[in-house]
Order: sequence, then C-alpha cells, then structure tokens
Amino acid sequence: MSRTTATVAASLPDHWEQLVTTALLGTDRRTPPGVAPGPQTPSDLLDAAAAATVRRRAGLCPARPAERLRPAPEDSRPPLPHAAARRLAALLADRPGASGGGRRGAAPDLMELLPQWLQAANARGYAAPPQALPALLDAARGRTDLRPAALRFAGPRALWLARLNPDWRFALRAAPGGGPSAPGLRDPQGIRRLWQEGLFAERVTLLTALRSRDAAAARALLEETWATERAEDRLMFLDSLRAGLAPDDETFLERALADRSRNVRETAAELLSALPASALAARMAARAAACVAVDRTRDVPAIVVEAPHECDAAMERDGVVAKAPAGRGERSWWLGQLVEAAPLGTWPGRLGGRTPEEIVALPVADGWQGELHAAWCRAAVRLRDAAWSRALLGEPSAPEAGGPGAVSLAERARLLAALDAGERAAWVAGFIETHGLSEAFQLLGVCAVPWAPPLGRAVVDALNIARDAGSYPWSFSGVMGLAERCLDPSEASRLDALLAIPDEPEDAAPGAGSYWSEAFQRLVTTLRLRGAMLAELTPGEPAP
Repeated sequence: MSRTTATVAASLPDHWEQLVTTALLGTDRRTPPGVAPGPQTPSDLLDAAAAATVRRRAGLCPARPAERLRPAPEDSRPPLPHAAARRLAALLADRPGASGGGRRGAAPDLMELLPQWLQAANARGYAAPPQALPALLDAARGRTDLRPAALRFAGPRALWLARLNPDWRFALRAAPGGGPSAPGLRDPQGIRRLWQEGLFAERVTLLTALRSRDAAAARALLEETWATERAEDRLMFLDSLRAGLAPDDETFLERALADRSRNVRETAAELLSALPASALAARMAARAAACVAVDRTRDVPAIVVEAPHECDAAMERDGVVAKAPAGRGERSWWLGQLVEAAPLGTWPGRLGGRTPEEIVALPVADGWQGELHAAWCRAAVRLRDAAWSRALLGEPSAPEAGGPGAVSLAERARLLAALDAGERAAWVAGFIETHGLSEAFQLLGVCAVPWAPPLGRAVVDALNIARDAGSYPWSFSGVMGLAERCLDPSEASRLDALLAIPDEPEDAAPGAGSYWSEAFQRLVTTLRLRGAMLAELTPGEPAP
C-alpha cells in the first residue's frame, strides 16, 4: 500500500455507505470525511475505497459453507430427436433482442412459430433439452402467451432452475405445485394450513388446483373462511368456481347473492344463471317470459316486447344492475339483462314451440329486435349453445353476413366458438367467398389450426383476388400473418404460382406488386418450414 493510501486509510473511518454515496454524488458535490477539497480528492476517495475493501474482506469471519444444491429432478419423458433440438435452438435464438436481428423481407418470423412448435412437441410427449431451458424460460418470461406450453415442455427442471433465478420466478407461480410450500392435494393438513396462512396468490393457486381435483372440497374450504375474507378476495375466490361449476354449488352461490359487495353479488348471479336448473335461472326465466310474447292477431306472427317498468330489490339481488350506462334507456337495459340471464330453453315453449331458427326469423315489433337478439347472442355465447349460435349467425352469404342477431364482428366470432371446428371453418369460408377478407380477421382467429382445406382455399383465393385487383397490400398484412401460422403446410405447393411479381393495374398502389410477391414468398417459405418442423418431431415422416 502506498504512503498516500496508508495516510488516507488512517484518516478515513471505514464507513462504506458514506464512500459509496460520495462516489455516486461526485467529489465536486461532496468531500469525503477527513480529506481537504482539491484536485487530489477523487484519488483520495479511490484510495480510501481500496483500503476499506481490504479491511472488509480481511474482517470476514469464516462461515459454514452453503448447503450443496440438490440435483435437478429427472425428466422421464423421451428426449427430442436431434433435428428437432437444433430447430428449437434456432427458434429461441430468433427471439426479439437475442441477436439484434429481426424479420427481413421474405424470411419467416421464427418466434411466431415457437408456440406451434411447443404445442406439437408437447403433444408428442418430448422432454426439453437441458441446455435449452435457460433460453426457453427467458422466452416465456417475455411472452405470457408462451408460458403454459413452455412450462409444460420444460418440465420439473424448469421449477428447479426458477428457484435459483429471480427472473424466472413466474414459473413458480404459473406451474402447478411450483410454490415452495405448496402441499400435495392428498395432504389435508397442509392444504388447510396454506389456506389459513398463505399469501393471497398462493391461496388462489391452491383453490384453483383443488377445484379441478375435488370441486366439493374446494367449495367447503372457501365456505369456512368466506365471512372473514376481504371483498376483493371474495370476488377472486368466487371466480375460481367457474371451473367445474355444478348444481351442488347452487346453495353457496345463492347465499353469495346477499353479499355486501356488488361485484360479488353480480358474479354469483352470473354463475347461477349458467346453471339452467337453478332457482335463479327459473326466476329470470319467469321475468323474461313476462316481457316477451308472440302476437298472433297480426297477419304475420310477430314478437312483441313489454320491457320492465322498474328494477325492484328482488331483481337487483339476482344480479340485475339498476343503473343504465350513459346513452342507454333504463327499460331496454333491464330487458337485456333479464333475457340474457334466462335459460335459452325458456323460449321455444314461450314462443309457440318454435325452433331457435324459427324464433330468430320472427319479426320483432316496435324496434326491439336489436336489443332482444343481442341479449340472445350473449346468452348463447355464455352457455355455448350451438343451436342458438347457428340460428343467430344466419347464413354466411346473407347481406353483411351478420345474421339476425350478430351486430358486430366480435359477436360473430364469439358465436362461432360454440360450433364444432368443421362447421366453424365452413361458415368462415363461406363468409370469405361472399364478402372477402376485409372483415374476416377476427373470424379467422377462432378457427382451429391448421385451417381445414375449404377454409385454407378460401383464404388463398381471396388473397389472390386482392392481389390481382391491385388492392392496397398492407391492409392484408394481418391475414397474411395468420395464414403463415394457420394454413396447412400441404398448401405450400399450391402457392408457387403466386410468387411472381404480377402486372400492376394503373390504379394500384405503388410497389404493390413487389409487396405481394414478397408476402407470398414469405408465406410459402414459412409453410415449408412448418412442415419440416413437424416432420422433425416425427422421426421417419418425410418433410412435405
């Protein structure tokens, strides 16, 4: 140690925090204790820090070594084929920010293919390569939509790693049994202790896991502490009853209708209305039926509506919100809630034994059709009723393809979700053939992947028509992105004819032809890459 260093070390007390603060602020703003200000002050500060570091290290007392880490648990699933493991490494290396690169020209977007790769690998029961786990956890950390599939593929070793790295703690919260103190579902004492003493997130996770295994036990656990829970916690706990909702839950939910919290009451009423045989559903059916009838005195039978004139206390207790939103009439607001909550089985008997298609086709007097059909739409979506969804959608070739009750694309998409995959794809294909792609994006998003051949052909044909017409190409970028992920890879060979740059019409957007050619090139390249990915996960299967 130099003489200057020794002098400074002797004159400065070993106040490490003061030295750090001085270094952060700068010696021009704060002078270290015991040092005169001047040009040598920064050097004196560094000397003092060096001396203090030596003293701190020399003064450490020996300590017991940390407990040796237990080995990571074994993963008994079969390992990935070598080609698939290389593909996974390439997909993970392409994530945003990993290499400073990005999507260029006709190159596929590899990160967007990762969810599909994970789904296919999980379906085949493969284990993740150990060396890929850090990158896989980093990718899942940045994209919450990846987490369920990524953690399932990563397996038990991901939880082992997550306990060692705070950046990966999300895995402990998201994976079943990931919490450090999570008891087994066959450990009643551990379950009760965690329910009574655990953090809120741990209790929610416990209740959700127990509900999927033993719905009655989960409900009994909730009932024990229900009266002492905070309102916001009661709401979250009540929401967990959606999984496995059954008639046995009715008694508890009926009591929740008298809860102090309006949000809790509304959620309880919503859950009860999803039980068609519940007492609340019967009460709502009676109220709604009193408002809607068929007038047979007209030349053509029509539905007539007499909306409620008041929202009484009993209606409010059953979940009807009394105050209408701005711009809505009170009576139509109350009517919509009653019709939405009534079981759909109410209406054939009330309206002359007609089928859903026949009911929806009836004219509605006095301008009530929009409100009535919109409420039936919401009920069909909540109950996932295929017959009513089909009736309300109508034919895809109908004007505006909205059907009698679907007043927006979002509603059409939700109604489609109640149909089976084949019927859904056929309806959307018919929509595209009649109306093109400009309004089809939301509808395509609810179709099963890979798209069924009729739907795939309809999308490709519509893109080809838009290209030949000189349409503004960038407005179809969203559909192109969906097609890259959702078209069947076998469609790639059918697209080769679309790769050439077309002749641009005089009124086409400048550069449209080149854009379309590049977009179709990227589509074909991506489809072939997806085909190769699936073949790599199935050894012995040739790539398309």
